[in-house]
Amino acid sequence: MASPTNPGTRTRQPSLAQLRAFAAVAEHLHFREAAAEIGMSQPALSGAVSALEEALGVQLLERTTRRVLLSPAGERVAARARTVLEAVGDLMEEAEAARAPFTGVLRLGVIPTVAPYLLPTVLRLVHDTYPDLELQVHEEQTGSLLDGLQQGRLDLLLLAVPLGAPTVTELPLFDEDFVLVAPTDHWLGGRGDIPREALKDMDLLLLDEGHCLRDQALDICREAGREEGAPVTTSAAGLSTLVQLVAGGLGVTLLPRTALRVETARNDQLTTGYFADPAPSRRIALAMRSGAARQGEFEEFAAALREAMKGLPVRIVE
Repeated sequence: MASPTNPGTRTRQPSLAQLRAFAAVAEHLHFREAAAEIGMSQPALSGAVSALEEALGVQLLERTTRRVLLSPAGERVAARARTVLEAVGDLMEEAEAARAPFTGVLRLGVIPTVAPYLLPTVLRLVHDTYPDLELQVHEEQTGSLLDGLQQGRLDLLLLAVPLGAPTVTELPLFDEDFVLVAPTDHWLGGRGDIPREALKDMDLLLLDEGHCLRDQALDICREAGREEGAPVTTSAAGLSTLVQLVAGGLGVTLLPRTALRVETARNDQLTTGYFADPAPSRRIALAMRSGAARQGEFEEFAAALREAMKGLPVRIVE
């Protein structure tokens, strides 16, 4: 290894490209997956990692025909590389924020139970009010969105709260009620005073594991007195499929008010019912990293969204 006291043998300065390549390999322990993540060819990725090893004078990876492992030195360098890349990301964010607001790229993460119903409003607002803003939309489940926000892959999230994440700041937009959706001959169809307790013994259809809407619905059922572990049929990855299962007579489900028109308008095999006050509800908010360089911009964006969403069947949170 190079001696730190001998200028002639001192290690060379690694490049950011080399650090990004190595950090991706350290995360995936797979060259093909790492290359795909950072948009680099596999030979270029391998060359960048080899160049980093040569620059630092240490072996970072143990390569076999079947797997890739981090060497002890590689584990230590990987942690440092992530820190450096995060710092560079912060630097780029600061520089971007120094430019005129609402310009450049805004990477917005949205949960699946919000995206189809609120994105038309969001996209119209951006088109009409912020024409210089390049909006990139990523639809993912809550856990993936939070990881993306904290790792710097995403700038802003649109999702249900509270999140319980200490490093994330929530900007509330609105509250919306849940509505019971049932087959046309269901005894609760058309009612506007359904007690929550009615959910205790129903055949309830929910989304798959990982969707926050599933967890919210289960919380509502527990509050209604439904026994922990009571049977729940779960066989839908999205609300559209869930509604079709209800129309087929397999059970009932809960939909947020913003999804109701889109998901039920074209199906005459469905009926709806509304809960007595206070109806079960969820809160939708924007979420950003606490102390984000674009915090003022995001707060202004939240205020504009609240105004734009006043025509929806929701209660705006001022």
